[in-house]
Amino acid sequence: MSQSAKLGAIIRPPPTRSGPLGWVRANLFGSWADALLTLLILWGLAELIPPLVRWALINATFTAADSRLCRLADGACWAFIHEKYRLILFGTYPYDQQWRPLLAVVIITVLFALSCNRRIWARWLIPLWLGGGLLVALLMWGGVFGLDYVENRLWGGLPLTLILAVTGLVVAFPAAVLLALGRRSELPVVRVLCAGYIELIRGVPLVSLLFMAAVMLPLALPSGMTIDKLLRAQIAFILFAAAYLAEVVRGGLQAIPKGQHEAADALGLTYWQKMGAVILPQALAVAIPPIVNTFIAFFKDTSLVIIIGLFDLLSTAKSAIADPAWHGFYRESYLFVAILYWAFCFFMSRYSQWLEQSLKRDHRN
Repeated sequence: MSQSAKLGAIIRPPPTRSGPLGWVRANLFGSWADALLTLLILWGLAELIPPLVRWALINATFTAADSRLCRLADGACWAFIHEKYRLILFGTYPYDQQWRPLLAVVIITVLFALSCNRRIWARWLIPLWLGGGLLVALLMWGGVFGLDYVENRLWGGLPLTLILAVTGLVVAFPAAVLLALGRRSELPVVRVLCAGYIELIRGVPLVSLLFMAAVMLPLALPSGMTIDKLLRAQIAFILFAAAYLAEVVRGGLQAIPKGQHEAADALGLTYWQKMGAVILPQALAVAIPPIVNTFIAFFKDTSLVIIIGLFDLLSTAKSAIADPAWHGFYRESYLFVAILYWAFCFFMSRYSQWLEQSLKRDHRN
């Protein structure tokens, strides 16, 4: 055998490392443990997906005059969603006026979409949000411009969830920045007060704050004075979110090298100029992942308002299945709500990833 033939018999060509086959080999079958885990996952999907498809699509009932047809079928009853979607989305808001909360949801969504575009980030976004918030309040309450007045005890569903989450985060975020700066302040009184507030609020669960707002706060008010239940819940959410976001922002501030502070001082910038133009933009960019994680958790925590008698999206879904005629279709109700929650949370997660990568590219440039 020639020398080249011997080398060919000993040295094998390397496995494919590019293309789909290379990706599968490297990521799914790179080792025996990876291969075993991949096979187990494929087996689990093969066991789970076909029954799920049969239940959700093939054997599902999409239209039905009443629930009896759904109970005879061996699949999902999407006719329940068709029958109850307005109750789930808008709660007990007057049926003939439900275009108003729908329009309010559209306005909030448009404001978010505009705010996500970095090219239009400017100070005019602040009056735009203030005007949008005022318009949402006018639509939901009414009582002006020929709109019927609707008490907020009738609000519910998706609009209430968005109002609690958006208002809470919009107000809590600047407060959190101030608390984070105060906790790192060189003034002992400011530092102690901010640290005490943050530790006090973070040391109790959100449920206890809601109970305090709903039960204890009215007892502390002067006789004859009351505060609206929705406003009390909103204040509790703002206090809670501000404390948690403050610690996230403080972590971003601590990640900024000391040289950045020294460089800003060397330029003769004042404290607020240094923070607004040099330190805070970098700190917030570093803290994007935990900030968005707090946003997502806060958005889902709005479901706790049921304990004080407010009906958010999850609560209206529970109310929908309480109808005796449609009792038992809880899977369809909760799945519908889960998809809505997932859509909002997934958008926030993907946007934060895009924003983080975009800011890194700008930093490299």
